[in-house]
Amino acid sequence: MASISHSPVGFVGTSASDLLRSSSNGVNGIPLRNLGRARFGGSSSTTRRDARVVAKIRKVKKHDHPWPDNPDPNVKGGILTHLSHFKPLPENEKPRPVTLEFEKPLINLEKKIIDVRKMANETGLDFSDQIISLENKYQQALKDLYTRLTPIQRVYIARHPNRPTFLDHVFNITEKFVELHGDRSGYDDPAIVTGIGTIDGRRYMFMGHQKGRNTKENVKRNFGMPTPHGYRKALRMMYYADHHGFPIVTFIDTPGAYADLKCEELGQGEAIANNLRTMFGLKVPIVSIVIGEGGSGGALAIGCANKLIMLENAVFYVASPEACAAILWKSAKAAPQAAETLRITATELCKLQIADGVIPEPLGGAHADPTWTSQQIKNAINESMDELMKMDTEELLKHRMLKFRKIGGFQEGLPVDPKKKVNMKMKEEPIIRTSNLNIEDEVKKLMQKRLNAKESSVELPESDVNEMIEKLKREVDREYSEAVKAMGLKDRLVLLREEFSKVNLRDQLMHPALKDKIEKLRDEFTQGVSAAPNYESLKSKLDMLTELSKIKSTSEKNKKSATLKQTVNKKFVEIMNRPDIKEKYKALEAAIENSAGQDLDHELKEELVKMKKEIELELAGAIKSLGLDVEVVKSKAKEISEQIPLDVKVKVEELNEEIKGEIENVIKSTDLKDKVELLKLEVAKAGKTPDVASKNRIAALEQQIKQDLAEAMNSSNLKEKHEELKAEISKTIESSAGLDGSLESQYPKDGSTYDEQAVEMNVGANRSFA
Repeated sequence: MASISHSPVGFVGTSASDLLRSSSNGVNGIPLRNLGRARFGGSSSTTRRDARVVAKIRKVKKHDHPWPDNPDPNVKGGILTHLSHFKPLPENEKPRPVTLEFEKPLINLEKKIIDVRKMANETGLDFSDQIISLENKYQQALKDLYTRLTPIQRVYIARHPNRPTFLDHVFNITEKFVELHGDRSGYDDPAIVTGIGTIDGRRYMFMGHQKGRNTKENVKRNFGMPTPHGYRKALRMMYYADHHGFPIVTFIDTPGAYADLKCEELGQGEAIANNLRTMFGLKVPIVSIVIGEGGSGGALAIGCANKLIMLENAVFYVASPEACAAILWKSAKAAPQAAETLRITATELCKLQIADGVIPEPLGGAHADPTWTSQQIKNAINESMDELMKMDTEELLKHRMLKFRKIGGFQEGLPVDPKKKVNMKMKEEPIIRTSNLNIEDEVKKLMQKRLNAKESSVELPESDVNEMIEKLKREVDREYSEAVKAMGLKDRLVLLREEFSKVNLRDQLMHPALKDKIEKLRDEFTQGVSAAPNYESLKSKLDMLTELSKIKSTSEKNKKSATLKQTVNKKFVEIMNRPDIKEKYKALEAAIENSAGQDLDHELKEELVKMKKEIELELAGAIKSLGLDVEVVKSKAKEISEQIPLDVKVKVEELNEEIKGEIENVIKSTDLKDKVELLKLEVAKAGKTPDVASKNRIAALEQQIKQDLAEAMNSSNLKEKHEELKAEISKTIESSAGLDGSLESQYPKDGSTYDEQAVEMNVGANRSFA
């Protein structure tokens, strides 16, 4: 067997580094340059041979370095800054401004400001006051919008295309930064960026998810979704930082780990799990910053830190709101409700002790002022690291373990703090949910039962219809509540209810601003309810409720009319059976029979008309005693109306419009408007059975309104027009041989004027509206 023999002389002049380098070739302690002079010998041969290793360098294309040939030494961060592939975007690739759906109301104000500035530049006039006023309005609207953001709106801001990325923040907060590449397994995932940088002279290991600033970069960065290579690169840098004692700062901004077939084959789950296990054993401080969206295990793989800090509009979730809505509500349109239920915002996660702090953002989001946002992140990193650097290794590991151990923990049987108990919600009755199919079947059965009862002349019990209507009302109320939640209007509705209840408790008039808010919310709900996930169910139940309500209303009207008919017939029989009426009726009947088919004389006709009027008056008095109003239909008045010329009718219509317009103008005056509102409030408070005091107050208010209206109307020239038109109509009727007294029936001579009649009509309308 061949052996290698060597003498100590062969190692003279050999350095320690040569010895170490040679160990990788399988020959321990023998440098490569002495390997060629090694003496080979064997048991069967005494000859000696000299062996040499010769290597030739093959000529290849010169490597294209990522930095220029003449780098500027004055560049911030030094020459090593050129190592990064992350460069400022050229003008033609810079992202355009993007307006989110809920930000569109601000566009009108922006356009107005731009138009006024353009006008000022073109005309040379001074519009500074108008511009300042519009800018103040814009800032106030922006503040109102961004201080009342819903969870789904924060999700949209976290996904904003122009939101600053990990490298944007790193280059803003570090004095020096060198990017480190590769996982040493054959690939460098661009979706995760790692590197060493300094903040205020302190060296850190940075790693984070990197999204693109435009479509080209997003494709290159895989939209911030790492592969297993990216997590293994981060793991390599964690070991590197742990070995050299560098604190670790991670930036989280990913919708989740990339979940294609290739990544699963390469062990995506194993790579994430290995990172989770390793991070709990690192002996250096770790701080994680959520700068956008943190999705599931893809975010947690670099997020097992001592402190988790979130930007104000960042989100952190186990499943996206759209995915959650598709699973629970079977529709992605329920994403707003899912976002609220998941509690994924920075404020909610701080309450649940998952996040340890919130970094403020400027109005409009981090993309509105990236430099200011980066400065806030830098301050948060310095404060957190100052606290964590004071801990020794054992305390640091325990702190990280306890942070995650306390998440989701609770103890049973502990007494509730009285302060918390006061604010706890009252126990609600369980909501029994009924499917649309069950409701539809029940309604169909009820309708069939009604048809069968109608054919057999049997009345359907009212209790069945009433019970079904109440059931549908509860279902419709529940569907409305779910639609309001899904549209993100629940908080605004609760606030408006509180304001409205305060007004009712104080018996005050509703403020116009509150009316505007209610109208605006109602319009917004009406316009957007069709996009709610339960719209079809709500519409179906609402249609069924409307149909049943009509059936109930028709049934009640028919019963009421039948009862009234019986009552009127009974009263008519009683009147006709009275002795005096009976005697007159028989006398007239005998006189008609004696005429023997001849024309009735004038006296007999008058007697008939007189008796008819007497019976009508008696019947009208009897009906009024039942609390009913009697309306006498005058067919002759219609004939007179047909005889009036068209031009006169047009004048009447124009006069009526002028009277209505004048009354509306008078009512719009502040004093009279307040009285009308007060009258509405009094009528509403009095209800259907007002007491004596309420009746007196209502009557007094009506009288005051009538007097004010009459005074205002008398001061106008409408009265003269009314008299002239009345005289013209009288002449027309007389020339057409109209009936005497018909005009007087329309324009009574009891001293009342046209304005008093208008006042009566107006006050009656106000009362009915109230």
